[in-house]
Amino acid sequence: MNELLFLTFALVTGILLGAIFFGGLWWTVRKGILSKHPALWFFGSILLRLGIVLPGFYFILGNSWQSLLMGLLGFIIARLIVMWLTRVTNQPEQLMPEAGHAP
Repeated sequence: MNELLFLTFALVTGILLGAIFFGGLWWTVRKGILSKHPALWFFGSILLRLGIVLPGFYFILGNSWQSLLMGLLGFIIARLIVMWLTRVTNQPEQLMPEAGHAP
């Protein structure tokens, strides 16, 4: 019973870490493409996201290979959920606002 509780905790932690990573990636892309300095957005974002996710996997899920595997499964599930929640239709006006003049 105790093993099942730890594996469930690892799965939920993996989902949380994945939501932070992929949700942060989605937010960064939305903000970065409209920014004057997109490189700062993307570089800062990857540092912050990896600074949260890698220690999470190492300290929280690194006890055994089973918990690490369940955390990775949760991470992948979070990726699928974020992709489903942030899907874009094929309408180009949702991707970039159109300028009212020629460049």
